[in-house]
Amino acid sequence: METIDDERRRFLAVAAAGAVAAKIGLMSTAAQAAVPSAGLGVLKRIKAGVLDVSYAELGPSGGNPVMLLHGWPYDIHAFAEVAPILAAKGHRVIVPELRGYGGTRFVSPDTMRNGQPAALAQDVIDLIDALGIRQTLLGGFDWGGRTADIVAALRPERVKGLVAVSGYLIGSQAAGKQPLPPQAELQWWYQYYFATERGQLGYEKNRHDFNQLIWRLASPKWAFDNATYERSAAAFDNPDHVAIVVHNYRWRLGLAEGERRYDAIEAKLAAGPTIGVPTITMEGDANGAPHPEPATYRAKFTGTYEHRTISGGIGHNLPQEASRQFAQALLDVSGG
Repeated sequence: METIDDERRRFLAVAAAGAVAAKIGLMSTAAQAAVPSAGLGVLKRIKAGVLDVSYAELGPSGGNPVMLLHGWPYDIHAFAEVAPILAAKGHRVIVPELRGYGGTRFVSPDTMRNGQPAALAQDVIDLIDALGIRQTLLGGFDWGGRTADIVAALRPERVKGLVAVSGYLIGSQAAGKQPLPPQAELQWWYQYYFATERGQLGYEKNRHDFNQLIWRLASPKWAFDNATYERSAAAFDNPDHVAIVVHNYRWRLGLAEGERRYDAIEAKLAAGPTIGVPTITMEGDANGAPHPEPATYRAKFTGTYEHRTISGGIGHNLPQEASRQFAQALLDVSGG
């Protein structure tokens, strides 16, 4: 893993060469990741499992680790205000760009561009191992919340505590095949769109506007400006982004195969494992995205538990819309 000094030297080199490199299209993946990220500093890189992960790191290296996991269609800037709050309290804060986002790349061109939940959870375990972290707090929303749930359920010895927006999101292909009431099905319109070739082509062509629409539908009262959206939209230019997103939703409907290496994990997840680590679940009072009611998942959390509904027109991207409340939940679940 690169040191801070290494990162500073590399950033200076990128700044000097960036204009020329951009014109001739030869800027490397590593160089691209060295661009400072607002609120999160200069991004680092580390090989972890099948990925070369781009990630932000804030706070003292000896602090209690916290890993923050974004969802779709968002990026690490969902935590641009959360991470500094935690770092100021002495935590070592890790914010990775998930597979298919930003500067994160697959090590091998031959690796399947797999979006199934077990693969995303394995990415987190691989990253924890690569960073030399024994145990970490996990906080996430959307795909990141599901991933955090899975790691906490199956590898509780690696998780000190959990903050999960929308609570228990672990599912299975069998559950995904079951029909829902019409109003609920309507909320999943994009899942069915991605199930078609037209949908894949449309997302490839229109991902910028498509994802901005999702932001507005999922957070109908969040008055984000264009600069805020554009800062995150750059992450969707990852060459694997469309493949990962489409595969995730097709897999969840049982329309795409996963990788056999994850079969055992998926079998455990299909059984709906409980989560025993200290947990705070959260929900915004104006979440326009599909989400379960807190009462439906309370029994899935068997350890110290609390649910918090955040008022004030807070939508799906709770960490970015209510940063202080999300950061406080992580501080509370960790004991300070």
